[in-house]
Amino acid sequence: MSTTTAEMAALDLDEMDEERIRPQARRERLLLALAGLFILLNQVTLIVARDRGWETLWPVGVWALCAAIGHSVLERRLPRRDPLFFPLAMFLTGWGLNLISRLVPGFADRQTLWLVIGLAALLALTILPGDLRWLRRYRYTWLIGGLALLGVTIVLGTNPSGFGPRLWLGFGRLYYQPSELLKILLVAFLASYFADHEPYMRLDSRRLGRWSVPAPAFLGPVLLMWGVSIVVLVWQRDLGTATLFFVVFMIMLYLASGQAALLLGGLGLLALAGLAAMQLFDVVALRVRVWLDPWSTADSDAYQIVQSLMAVAAGGLFGQGIGQGQPTIIPVVHSDFAFAAIAEEWGMLGALAVMAALAVIVVRGMRVAVETRQAFDRLLAAGLSVTLAVQSLLILAGVLKLVPLTGVTLPFVSYGGSSLLTMFVVTGLLLVLSNREKDAA
Repeated sequence: MSTTTAEMAALDLDEMDEERIRPQARRERLLLALAGLFILLNQVTLIVARDRGWETLWPVGVWALCAAIGHSVLERRLPRRDPLFFPLAMFLTGWGLNLISRLVPGFADRQTLWLVIGLAALLALTILPGDLRWLRRYRYTWLIGGLALLGVTIVLGTNPSGFGPRLWLGFGRLYYQPSELLKILLVAFLASYFADHEPYMRLDSRRLGRWSVPAPAFLGPVLLMWGVSIVVLVWQRDLGTATLFFVVFMIMLYLASGQAALLLGGLGLLALAGLAAMQLFDVVALRVRVWLDPWSTADSDAYQIVQSLMAVAAGGLFGQGIGQGQPTIIPVVHSDFAFAAIAEEWGMLGALAVMAALAVIVVRGMRVAVETRQAFDRLLAAGLSVTLAVQSLLILAGVLKLVPLTGVTLPFVSYGGSSLLTMFVVTGLLLVLSNREKDAA
């Protein structure tokens, strides 16, 4: 009799769990449908406005197929996932496809292919063990492998444009930037290392004036690995990614140690590194000069940022309309200045929509970090969210001339297969972590 009662109680719990899951699935389907409708109408309007052929609708069809397959697989593999991560990632990616089709139509095909690759990587993460032990246990192996890829890039790297820093590895017509992979590997390494040493970092500390800082014995290995990453990136002159790594490292160190003094020290070190970079690298000095005074060289060195500011101003509140602006005047607009193109044709409302979507992903990611019980999961979710936030802020502030340009991409939206693949892997990890958090609850 007691066994029957226990089975009935378990059945009731399963039914209650199903009742909680169903609204989440319906919400995700609704958001994906709304995103698909927006992307379809955007593309149709572009076809009419620019007098293009209807065959340019095929990327929207591929997007819809990816959305359907992704939702179906996630329903089976991660039933308790956060319902906002995947729809928002697909919404921004679809909008990015619309934008690339508007700016450089020939590149839309490549970005669509990278969307398929990115979705495959995201879904592959749902098949791997959900405890992410494979990522935590082999932290040195993963990071050293990423650094080795960077080393290969230094020797065999290329640039798809034919000039500039050789930051890519070429595979036929596809090019991959290993530093994008290193973002995830470095965050995973830091999360794993800090999780293993978190109690000691807080308890076994050293006094530095009024503040306490973690003991050097615990910081030594992580500083060594992080320092090697920064040196290799600077050697490649991928200074935007190096800046991103520095900021993410300092924030994760603060989250693990709880020492606000480390953040203040990090800001000082960042300022010193910026001054040193101005003396060592002409490109950094040029970007700082352009940032301080773009108008004196508006027709030469500062042409790109000045045209960006003019595009944002021309957009106003409601924008010029789809296909009605002139964002192609901005050099490399599809990559570095995608946000300016959206601001010109969609206005402030479109710009705010992009920022809001990115902000929601970051906030939901931090929510997963706050609610999870495992130290590694908490730091990994926070690190991935911080990476997305810092990268978004760097490029948004650079486009608006609030900080010097760093050369990073706008997540999900800008053209760039390496960046899109990385963002889908980040989304996949956040989905797995959100599902784990609810399993534990």
